[in-house]
Amino acid sequence: MRHVTLIQIFNHRIAEKYLSRSGIAHAIACAYHAFKLAKQYKVSADLATKAALLHDMGHYTWYRNGKWDYDLYKKNDIHAIKGAERAHKLLIRLGENPIIAKEIALAILFHTDSYMPKGYITRTPLQEIVKLADESDEEQGGKHHYRKIEKEKAIKMIERLDQMVEEEFENNI
Repeated sequence: MRHVTLIQIFNHRIAEKYLSRSGIAHAIACAYHAFKLAKQYKVSADLATKAALLHDMGHYTWYRNGKWDYDLYKKNDIHAIKGAERAHKLLIRLGENPIIAKEIALAILFHTDSYMPKGYITRTPLQEIVKLADESDEEQGGKHHYRKIEKEKAIKMIERLDQMVEEEFENNI
């Protein structure tokens, strides 16, 4: 059994606050991409889906007047840094294993190199999965952050993904 599930994360007030501001539909799509990639790369689907779900929690700063400001984001992007810290804090509050929480936070931190001076990072397989999952759902101009999803549909999708991850987890014990 996993320590913390995706639905527990999704329903937490901190996740709700930051995911709604960075795009719930994008976060869920990335989590599904990460699940498939985790199986391909033989990496924990539990860690990959959690990291992908939470990877953009740091985007809140780049809203202006209640609307996503893509130019401001591109100019001053540190969302991976802020998101890694927020995700780690959230996971620890929910009772996640501290080692797992750290791995997930690092995967969030390294899902992009946009904040690096030279723009390059050597990634672990988990970190690469989160990067690829994010890239799989990107739309030009940050439009993937604008996509909407009904809350009921989002919950059903997260619950289904939780089932898939749990089955994968049990098969790998």
